[in-house]
Amino acid sequence: MTRGQLDAALEGLSLPGYASGQIVRWLYGPPISDINDMTNLSLKARAALSDRFTLGLQNPLHYQESTDGTKKYLFPAGRGRVEAAWIPEGDRSTLCLSTQVGCKMGCLFCMTGKQGFQGNLTVTEILNQYQSLPERDQVTNIVYMGMGEPFDNLEAVMQSLEVFTAPWGFAMSPRRITVSTIGILPAMEHFLEHSRCHLAVSLHSPFEEERRKLMPVQHVYPLDEVLSVIRKYDPGRQRRISFEYILFRDFNDTPRHVNQLARILNGIRCRINLIRFHPIPDTPLQPSDEKTLEAFLVALNRKGIRTTARASRGQDIQAACGLLSTKAQVTGKVTG
Repeated sequence: MTRGQLDAALEGLSLPGYASGQIVRWLYGPPISDINDMTNLSLKARAALSDRFTLGLQNPLHYQESTDGTKKYLFPAGRGRVEAAWIPEGDRSTLCLSTQVGCKMGCLFCMTGKQGFQGNLTVTEILNQYQSLPERDQVTNIVYMGMGEPFDNLEAVMQSLEVFTAPWGFAMSPRRITVSTIGILPAMEHFLEHSRCHLAVSLHSPFEEERRKLMPVQHVYPLDEVLSVIRKYDPGRQRRISFEYILFRDFNDTPRHVNQLARILNGIRCRINLIRFHPIPDTPLQPSDEKTLEAFLVALNRKGIRTTARASRGQDIQAACGLLSTKAQVTGKVTG
């Protein structure tokens, strides 16, 4: 619940006016496992709350650990299950969380889409991936880059961002949170207006025809419309706009693509994250080699576009970019 929702929910319970502040500190402070752990509330107040509410926390069902330290967690979600990845790196650790069980978008390079769509996560199920994470206290950054398209579940995502960033909530800086999208409009515009968190847009080709082959969403929300919305907003120095770009051999990794990227992104203060493709079943796509990736990166930087290559993490446990899917777990074939 947000603070406003909590205040409304407590009406009629005959609690003192300051109880709302006490409760919200318990909800978003040090983890508790039961309403009765709210020890500065009276026994009567705790009983009244327990009659009407639950904390909604669900421990992970299973986890796998990669040789690089990445951990992939399986959480219950409605009638299905959802994966989240915890990625430690030096003094930084990132939680990659999910917003849907499966995905409707059908991108050619993504395992989640091949699972199909089972449903949206609730706000509770999104936040639970953080609240019930064993490494919660170590998390420095959060990325909405797991299973699902965040802006296809806009209301729950926006409310979860409010809880993460509000002073009464987890009080995280919006600069520590990035939401990724393939470009769902007008939801992306709503996010840009009502949140200060970073935005990452899955691009993958600067050419409309090529992008359409990779991402069916291009038929509905063309890239030029997505970029037009982004151009309307000045992100300022406190907010980052980035473009995710998976490199595919002999498809989107040529000098022609570098030149077109520089053209369509001209005037947008942004960065490009190059991503290594991890092959998945039933797709003709293949990863570009390291020499091509490095040349592509150098060429973009020379064009004045800040470009980095994202390190692949957790590939041995299927936790790397594009690999999250609970298809085996849903059918009862949990391994590892």
